[in-house]
Amino acid sequence: MNEALEMVQDIASYDDNPFGFVNYIYDWNEKGHELEGVEGPRKWQAEVLKELGEHLQDSKTKHEPFLCAVASGHGIGKSALIGMLLNWGLSTVADTRAVITSNTDTQLRTKTMPEIGKWFRLAINSDWWKVTATSIFTEDKKHQKTWRADATPWSKENTEAFAGLHNKKKRIILIFDEASAIDDKVWEVAEGALTDEDTEIIWIAFGNPTRNTGRFRECFRKFKHRWKTKHIDSRDVEGTNKKQLNQWVEDYGENSDFVKVRVRGIFPSQSFKQFISTKDADAAFGRELHESSFEHAPKILTLDPAWEGDDELVFGFRQGLFADILDTIEKNDNDLEIANHLMKFEDEHEADAVFIDAGYGTGIYSIGKSMGRNWKLVWFGGKATDKGCLNKRAEMWRDYRDWLKEGGSIPDDPGLYDETISPETVARLDGKIQIESKKEMKKRLGRSPNRADAIVLSFAYPVTKKQKKEKTKQFTSFNHGEGWMG
Repeated sequence: MNEALEMVQDIASYDDNPFGFVNYIYDWNEKGHELEGVEGPRKWQAEVLKELGEHLQDSKTKHEPFLCAVASGHGIGKSALIGMLLNWGLSTVADTRAVITSNTDTQLRTKTMPEIGKWFRLAINSDWWKVTATSIFTEDKKHQKTWRADATPWSKENTEAFAGLHNKKKRIILIFDEASAIDDKVWEVAEGALTDEDTEIIWIAFGNPTRNTGRFRECFRKFKHRWKTKHIDSRDVEGTNKKQLNQWVEDYGENSDFVKVRVRGIFPSQSFKQFISTKDADAAFGRELHESSFEHAPKILTLDPAWEGDDELVFGFRQGLFADILDTIEKNDNDLEIANHLMKFEDEHEADAVFIDAGYGTGIYSIGKSMGRNWKLVWFGGKATDKGCLNKRAEMWRDYRDWLKEGGSIPDDPGLYDETISPETVARLDGKIQIESKKEMKKRLGRSPNRADAIVLSFAYPVTKKQKKEKTKQFTSFNHGEGWMG
């Protein structure tokens, strides 16, 4: 048999065995070769390759998406594994389509793609491929548009590269590098595109876990039941700079966020721009309080109206260290109906103050005023009382953050939790606290943070308990029937 044809058949036999392919295609530990001294893929790389093979070899899962998220410290060989995976994927199934994206075009061009290209160059079938700075495709001119891998910088304004990722009854590979920084919108579009039936769909996300919010984080939390997840400690990986890693641990501490992200491969307690730490939110989430710890405090009722058609309208409540979401309804432009709903809550809870977000709440406020209600509008963009805060929004969020640290309790509400840890700070030369806008938060979250803002509103102004008027009581009986009127 022709030697070249024999190699083609050998390679094709590894279509559901990426680990076997990687051991076959590279001259591991061959003297004089670039891989001299390297026995094979690193242990963690081998684990991913084997798990993918098991997924493809099982007829029940072969045509279900293989989703794998790897959070790691520095220097573990992520790009090397991407190169091996792509070589296997393209080499073993004709007309395989692959897309690689990263946080920036510079990352793709100067780091990710050169490393990927290296693993195509080192393979014994290197002559099969044309490798450029932005793509890898077959030398077969008839298939160069359909049998390829393309490096595409992500953009939440331009997601066509991901929306068009279809390859029915063949193979799709999607690689997210530096996944923490990839916008949630790109994740959503990519997820919606990977729906071809009878198709091998492989989606792997790699990254240092720099952010404690976003879709990469949720692969390890909210969507953990769908994703195979791995945390890779750089100290446990062959070939990493152990001296440098241990110096970082010594300088910053094992439990510092710096070491968590750059060494241990676990998410930080608080991301760089994150305003409220996950640690504080976790402690407050569903925290049990005895009524005696807050019953003395004034009761504050809040309303955060919906901004757009897909937003929620939220009624919030806080008394001392206790906070709750009383109700959420879809956007409703009937101000009279909402005002009546608010009056009902005010009377039921005997609220000492009612604060309404002025953005879309002026009509509701006016109806309340006409009915003798002493409600107060709050302008998030208004002037802060504290000169250290840019505006009222920053001041209220700061007070919410401090309240959580002091022992505040928020309900067991995943939506509120996500919105609480989502806001990011905006750096300023004057040092004032500035929180990103509601509009920007909505872009990242995919929804307006109305639940969190409903609680945040309760910190708008100081509130004291109302002096309740004593009611004259009429006693119709006393001492089991021997009554008197008083």
